[in-house]
Amino acid sequence: MIPPIARRFVAGESAEAALARAAELNERDVGAICNLLGEHYDDREPADRDTANYLDLLAAIDERGLRARISVKPTQLGLGVDAAVFRENLERIVEEAAAQDGFVWVDMEDYDTTDATLDTVEHAASITPHGVGVCVQANLKRTGEDLRRLADVPATVRLVKGAYDEPAAVAYRSRERVTEAFETHLEYLFTEWDRGFAIGTHDPRLVDRAIALHREHGTPVEIQMLMGVREETQYELAETLDVWQYVPYGDRWASYFYRRVRERKENVLFALRAILGR
Repeated sequence: MIPPIARRFVAGESAEAALARAAELNERDVGAICNLLGEHYDDREPADRDTANYLDLLAAIDERGLRARISVKPTQLGLGVDAAVFRENLERIVEEAAAQDGFVWVDMEDYDTTDATLDTVEHAASITPHGVGVCVQANLKRTGEDLRRLADVPATVRLVKGAYDEPAAVAYRSRERVTEAFETHLEYLFTEWDRGFAIGTHDPRLVDRAIALHREHGTPVEIQMLMGVREETQYELAETLDVWQYVPYGDRWASYFYRRVRERKENVLFALRAILGR
């Protein structure tokens, strides 16, 4: 059973819980990005099992007419087994999503998976143009180059700060430097890209900057935030902007929850205040 403090960040252990959460969000004009928790598989069987679960989830989203998408992790779909396994499973998922007019986000993991992830997303985008998106992390020093590479790929980008503790040789270590890099990439996306993109952040400074640039340039932008963090802000933003909430679910909730705690202790404070009604 998921304890109350963790339940703030996780929809539940079943797909049904995620679908119910998506329906609730849709009532507030917020879309849902559903993620079955799981990663770092070194055997094909769980990767294929989660792939099958995502196919079932896509069917359920389509059947219920929900404004919802799915988000997958490369090592969840088999990258740790072999890049070919990841490619095969992602291809199955994006093809099914395309048949239902759906969309698939691919999360980014540790820096040493970046090239394989981008290669596979490019392949998927060539099969179902504009039906797949990929996360890029502002803390990685290579991200500017990656964005220029993706400019010609028919895939959407989600810009985030980056959640992994990467070495200084490949990543910016200070919070302020990561924020500055994020702002630089925002400027590039709004001024040089010819299509919309997404940002995943709770940082008021970055959200405000994105809104200002959106109003200045007219480029579509999605605001994406986590379940359980600044939810009232999400609902307020959804009155005028395209807002999506990341909705994780599954029985592997513990590792996800503790990662949120390690990233930002204020995430737990948000949850405690909500539970205590303060």
